Amino acid sequence: MTTAATIISREDLPRDGNTFNFEGRHYGDTDVSFIWVEMPPGDGPRLHRHAYAEIIIVQEGRATFTVGETGCEVQAGHVVIIPAGTPHAFFNSGSGPLRQIDLHLSRMILTEWLV
Repeated sequence: MTTAATIISREDLPRDGNTFNFEGRHYGDTDVSFIWVEMPPGDGPRLHRHAYAEIIIVQEGRATFTVGETGCEVQAGHVVIIPAGTPHAFFNSGSGPLRQIDLHLSRMILTEWLV
């Protein structure tokens, strides 16, 4: 049996402001989605939640997160695990770009905006 890899350029993904969105549902049997984040200082999404867990891999920069009732500071090299249904938000609290990959454990990115 022969299988081939699917290769996608970031520029071919749908862009939403400072993010590129990959939804697994568009790529066969892919059961995960992700948001490729490149956020300038001071910017970030408002409070929201997802019905599934989200795992955030911070690659560059610093961010301030609110997860549920807890605030935390993270930086490059940190991983943030947000349980399903938990309200959360973040913003780039550093002086340079914030680069992270936000893994959504779902074939679709489904966001409930809370504010």
